[in-house]
Amino acid sequence: MANLAIIGITDWAATQTRVRDVARCVDACENLPEGDYYLGFADAAQLLAELPPRRLDTLRAIKHLGPASIYAVAKALGRNYSNVHADVQKLVGHGLVEKQADGRVVVPWADVVVRVDASLLSAA
Repeated sequence: MANLAIIGITDWAATQTRVRDVARCVDACENLPEGDYYLGFADAAQLLAELPPRRLDTLRAIKHLGPASIYAVAKALGRNYSNVHADVQKLVGHGLVEKQADGRVVVPWADVVVRVDASLLSAA
């Protein structure tokens, strides 16, 4: 299982710095160390639009159940299959969930952390 998936609000400068560091390693033909997965959003509104509480509940259930069918996840949550399926598709698109060859879904991260700095929530 890989490291952490870290979700948060990030600015463009921080993203550029992270990309430059990786590019330097690639240019130097160095092996990239296994690192954490970062999923950054421009602001809190975007983060909450893409990962509302119900979608985070779905992510939590998949992590708890281990590899499971979407039907099993929906049943565990007491939610409609099609709504859970839509949430899973979004989570797969964000790299937080993987779909296995047998159709089951799994969280490939040791843990998923959401970081929101309160100072970023206030308007400038």
